[in-house]
Amino acid sequence: MISRIMYRIILSKLLTSILVLSVSSGILAQEYAITDFGAKNDGKTLSSTAIQSAIDTAHKNGGGRVIVSEGVFLTGSIILKSGVELHLKKEAILLGSTNPYDYKGLNRWKSLVLADGQNKIAITGEGIIDGQGQKLALQLDSLFYVGKLDSIHYNLHRNRPSEVLRPQLIEIVNCSQIEVSGVTLKNAASWVQTYDKCTDLVIDNIRVDSDVYWNNDGIDISDCTNVRITNSYVNAADDGICLKSHTKGFLNQNIYIANCTIRSSASAIKFGTASVGGFKNIIIENITIFDTFRSALAFEAVDGGTIENVVVTNVSATTTGNALFIKLGHRNVDGKIGAIRNVKIKNLNVHIPFSKPDLKYTIRGPEPRFFHNVFPASISGLPGYDVEDITLENVSISYPGRGDKGYAYMPTWRLNTVPEKASSYPEFSMFGELPSWGFYVRHVSGLEMKNVRLSVREQDFRPAYVFDDVKGLKIEGGSITSLSENGQLVIKDVKSFNVSQLSVDGQALKKVTSYGANSEISGVEQFK
Repeated sequence: MISRIMYRIILSKLLTSILVLSVSSGILAQEYAITDFGAKNDGKTLSSTAIQSAIDTAHKNGGGRVIVSEGVFLTGSIILKSGVELHLKKEAILLGSTNPYDYKGLNRWKSLVLADGQNKIAITGEGIIDGQGQKLALQLDSLFYVGKLDSIHYNLHRNRPSEVLRPQLIEIVNCSQIEVSGVTLKNAASWVQTYDKCTDLVIDNIRVDSDVYWNNDGIDISDCTNVRITNSYVNAADDGICLKSHTKGFLNQNIYIANCTIRSSASAIKFGTASVGGFKNIIIENITIFDTFRSALAFEAVDGGTIENVVVTNVSATTTGNALFIKLGHRNVDGKIGAIRNVKIKNLNVHIPFSKPDLKYTIRGPEPRFFHNVFPASISGLPGYDVEDITLENVSISYPGRGDKGYAYMPTWRLNTVPEKASSYPEFSMFGELPSWGFYVRHVSGLEMKNVRLSVREQDFRPAYVFDDVKGLKIEGGSITSLSENGQLVIKDVKSFNVSQLSVDGQALKKVTSYGANSEISGVEQFK
């Protein structure tokens, strides 16, 4: 388990290793106005060449600030270079072209703003970068149907061009000392922004508002070291803040995320799905989540990577489809199985609606293709590969209830039929109908639950808790408000289980329903 001492060690490492001072403060003060290089603020004249000339000149002169003044500047791809700050004045708009041929990539995906192998770069100011993503994506869609786009780059199943062709707003790769602050990023055709294999990255006080097309991840951090994301607002038509690991031998480490508000058509804060290397030494605190389709918090290690030493505190999520999803999988079927260990989540408060949580948004999360009751939070490993050392403290989750056997039914005596789905895409709905309304836990070693409070607003026939193949389970305090006379805690093949001061509908828990070979159960009576 992560102790207070370990928490302080991780926090100390983060605060000393992450770039605290702004990058822009260290960039030369000389300014280069893009209008001096021929850029037009009429929103019609393509200004890519002029903006690039300003950037190139600043770079050649040892660095400086490239100024985007008030007005609308139409542009395709521009490339940031070492020592250059792209500064958008208030009421300045960089407007992305809707012509797909105005974009390029640097060894990876296409983007409006690009950088590769650069040092000390920044995007700052109070202006807006608007990708016109829906119009741009539909232009690409049309190219496919007139025979100008190879079908290899078109997703026939989802009826849209692939992410590889749809430009992002920002892609920064193999760079160091990066600052993105103050700006508004909106209307991407694909992921809004990606930072890959970067070091010393500060993202502060930005606004992401991108809900016009699919795969609009708000912030993607891939295999980066020393990252600070603070004081930002993210509204994204896909994952909100997403940590990814695409490359073997690399990982995300020393990450601090705090004081952010997130809305997502997928998961608000997510580790994965790409999880080749891993994630280590991460602190997340003071997060507000709302109207989010999938999980408030999702930890997914399915490609051989490891998630370890993570502390999450003070998360409030309203109208969110799922509270917590922790999954160890084996999507890389020919590779090694990764690990999830040493995760502490404290002060998590979640309200789960009965209806679709992102119903009023333009792009909404896709529903599963099967009937189901409301899904519980879940923590699951694989047979022989447990999720290890998880602590949940001061967690409160309110569920709608209304579970109905006629709609979907997975009784607890059929726990062996819940599929493992080891190689499937990880998602809280991946197992199909689950046998509990509050928490489903399987293949876990070392789970401590302190003052976890689960409640339903209307009756649900399922139990609150199901634990299957769990070793070292401790429940201390907490409550279950079930509105039901059915048993609320079911265990199967649980070793070393202690429960104390857990109440059910205002009364002390007295009995636990058990299946399989259980031992060392203390605190309550078990019956089969």
